[in-house]
Amino acid sequence: MTVDTLDTKILRLLIEQPRTSIREYARILGIARGTLQARLDRMERDGVITGTGPVLSPAALGHPVLAFVHIEVTQGHLNEVGDALAEVPEIIEAFSITGGGDLLTRVAARDNAHLEDVIQRLIQFPGVVRTRTEVVLRERVAHRLLPLVESVGRTAER
Repeated sequence: MTVDTLDTKILRLLIEQPRTSIREYARILGIARGTLQARLDRMERDGVITGTGPVLSPAALGHPVLAFVHIEVTQGHLNEVGDALAEVPEIIEAFSITGGGDLLTRVAARDNAHLEDVIQRLIQFPGVVRTRTEVVLRERVAHRLLPLVESVGRTAER
């Protein structure tokens, strides 16, 4: 899917002003509401836009400890362990990876003791060989996509 300059402007508005109406976005961009809606529908259909919900803070939800837990899995058990991870509410993301380990999870916990409890739960899953945990001290770059969107937009202009 190609993202052009107008798509980039639309995505920028969605990121910077997520609670604005479609009508207002169209006015800001100087395009017809139908054109904007068609672009949004296409970007959703093509998987560029994958969600529209609020961005939540685990810390504000009482889970200020953030850690990355690498999980090594016995061969043939990756799907089984992945399914089990989906049942742990403190796991807010999980990825299959290359390198040291088979899975990488992002875990939010109330405190270090709670984090240890979550890890102890993980190592009980059938197929988990071992875990390695890295506790986040401070977020240096918050999750962001606008710089990437702008880079793609600049490439589309060329």
